[in-house]
Amino acid sequence: MALFQFICAIVTRALFILVSLTGIMRVTSVKNDNYWFLTFLLLPLVAEMIITLKRRKGKDYKWFSPPIFLFLISIIPSIWILELHHRQDNSNDHQCKKLDSWENLLKVITLNGTHRNVTYLESLKNFNQVLFNVCSNDWILALHQILLILLIVGKWLLPLGGGVTRDELSQLLLIFVGTAADILEFTSETLSDVKDNSPQLVYIILAVWTWSMLQFPLHLAVVNTKSDGEGDEAIQETSLLKKHSTDIWAIVEALFIQDGPFLVVRLVVMACYGIFHQMLVFFTIKNFLVVILNLYRLVVIFQDFRSSRQSKIEGSSADP
Repeated sequence: MALFQFICAIVTRALFILVSLTGIMRVTSVKNDNYWFLTFLLLPLVAEMIITLKRRKGKDYKWFSPPIFLFLISIIPSIWILELHHRQDNSNDHQCKKLDSWENLLKVITLNGTHRNVTYLESLKNFNQVLFNVCSNDWILALHQILLILLIVGKWLLPLGGGVTRDELSQLLLIFVGTAADILEFTSETLSDVKDNSPQLVYIILAVWTWSMLQFPLHLAVVNTKSDGEGDEAIQETSLLKKHSTDIWAIVEALFIQDGPFLVVRLVVMACYGIFHQMLVFFTIKNFLVVILNLYRLVVIFQDFRSSRQSKIEGSSADP
């Protein structure tokens, strides 16, 4: 079992490094410049892997996941550069190969299959040329999708940290799936609405997207803070934050990391930039409902805690 966990820890971090290198390679090819200095961002991830494998046998931490955080640090700059380059220079989009149908996808995959008696280097060169001819928008979208999928699968494969149960991990993974879907929808839909004369809006959207990605290294909304020996009476003596820590952290994440910022950005898009369509209105209403329901949930938690504490005080004062 320990060997399996050790292998999972290595494989997960190797996938993180591979995807980050893929993003750096794409940046170098589209910018026609030497951006290999971005590989220095992989050094903290490699150092973390060596230290964690040596001291913790690859096990993750309870509240925070360093490999996921360092993976985000290594891949997010590449996505920023690709997004900004795509907005500034999309003159070759009409000549690229779109991946919007099975037919086009098969053409891209089987392009090298028509050539026979080619060397390995020639085949690799042709494959790189095929990848380079794929549309920038499809490349960026695929990188977003692979990033989010790998964050979920990577967290699943990483050995559990101390104090984290399988039940908590399953809850966390389900939350990650919903969070990833919302984030991908936010970036793809909102960036597609940006006009060429609104570069500042691209910076705002990418900044909010980067901020929302910080949910993945954190486990505060799921991991329980109480110990196994604490009973109901002990819980009554704790503070509001300790008793409802998971609920409160989930509300904080929704209000200040995901749905709250998403709502603000969409309102700015409609009010300040004059962009208005049916799907934008729908997702704005959705974010608004999530914010309101989380505020309502916070009020309910506070009232229930106050009433239970008051009833306990009255019960103890009535005892002789």
